[in-house]
Amino acid sequence: MDLNKIHSVYFLGIGGIGMSALARYFNAMGKKVAGYDKTATKLTDELIAEGIEIHFEDHIRNIPKYFKELPFDTENILVVFTPAVPLDHSEYVFFNLNGFNIKKRAEVLGMITQSAHTIAVAGTHGKTTTSSLTAHILKSAGLDPSAFLGGITQNYNTNLLLSSNLNSNNQQPTTNNYIVVEADEYDRSFLTLHPEIAVITSVDADHLDIYGDKNHVEESFSLFAKQVKSKLILKKSIVAKVNCEKTLITYSVNDESADYFAKNIKIENGFYKYCIVTPTTIFENLTLGLPGLHNVENSVAAVAVACQLNISEDVVSKALASFKGVKRRFDYHIKTDKLVYIDDYAHHPEELKATICSAKEMYPGKKITGIFQPHLFSRTRDFADDFAKSLDLLDECILMEIYPARELPITGVSSQMLLDKMKSPNKSICQKTDLMEELSKRNIEVLITMGAGDIDTFVEPIKNQLTKN
Repeated sequence: MDLNKIHSVYFLGIGGIGMSALARYFNAMGKKVAGYDKTATKLTDELIAEGIEIHFEDHIRNIPKYFKELPFDTENILVVFTPAVPLDHSEYVFFNLNGFNIKKRAEVLGMITQSAHTIAVAGTHGKTTTSSLTAHILKSAGLDPSAFLGGITQNYNTNLLLSSNLNSNNQQPTTNNYIVVEADEYDRSFLTLHPEIAVITSVDADHLDIYGDKNHVEESFSLFAKQVKSKLILKKSIVAKVNCEKTLITYSVNDESADYFAKNIKIENGFYKYCIVTPTTIFENLTLGLPGLHNVENSVAAVAVACQLNISEDVVSKALASFKGVKRRFDYHIKTDKLVYIDDYAHHPEELKATICSAKEMYPGKKITGIFQPHLFSRTRDFADDFAKSLDLLDECILMEIYPARELPITGVSSQMLLDKMKSPNKSICQKTDLMEELSKRNIEVLITMGAGDIDTFVEPIKNQLTKN
């Protein structure tokens, strides 16, 4: 399919973070863009404000007429869908029965990037921050990249960066264009990518509803690694999990046997100060404003990419210092001496552990209260014991009910089950309708909301409640 000949693109599930980046991309390319999503969000509001037509009721009458004019222009219309959309969705059925070009989001991303100089960041954790920081370094270096990201960057307030060259000629990227992409392992999506450079940040068991077990997760990452055309940058501790004959470039936060590693790490006034040792030099006196050792490690990976592109130490240093992070990744909403409120996307036990430990490191001696909304019944079932151990790191834990997303309930799997497995005495379950009242009764010092469901819709109400107390 020649994407330059496509004049209209329709999205089923347009409000997803990956889908919305593609919608913005095609909109910027001058295509007619429209779509459906189940619910309105801040992100869909932004897309509508950018001129994209969106509706929230599943019915073919809501599809804009230029997609339905007879005879159907199936050759020049692209329909993009996310696996979260069921195959009996009436709009999907309409497009399928009438012979339209229907592609998964990952397939389209693969088509866009196939001719570009693509840098892909994969991993069960850390890929959004690492890809966003990598894109920021490239932009700071004047390389004018495009980037498809899995979060909203604080520096640019978007999940899509678009090269000025693409924006001016409305043509698909070529080998002269850099594209940074977050390579998603869900549904094996990243196997549509063949990047020049790739980073793999972590390979933990996840999405077992798709993969079945951790061996198949590792197998999928190994297949992705084999598709990398030039440089494969791998976290040192996961080398054994990725079976690939390519020459590896390794990195670590503190393992001095890695090709790239950090040293002399310290915290000053809430900022990390450290050096990064590379195979040829040492990047001295670096500053990172993101909390958590895991983000120092993410920065080492991004620096390893920068070195492959011969980006200077001075540019790298300034980019690290100016990087503001990603929304919903240790995202501060209140930060005073007496009260701190942080929101985070953490939804896997390892992510919870990293977020909670980061808060304890940044605020020693303070009481850490966490509100966690589990995401998916299957993930809660598969990692129940690990979730309980991570949540026990909190001084106080408030559990919300499981956010089902694309799943139906599983017998015996509930937030109460998680609560029963936890050893902490300071634990409770709270319904959404009672959350504000519950917070009004508590003496909050440091609060973290965590989860990948709709817990983000509570951020503003929580902020208002805390400032009112």
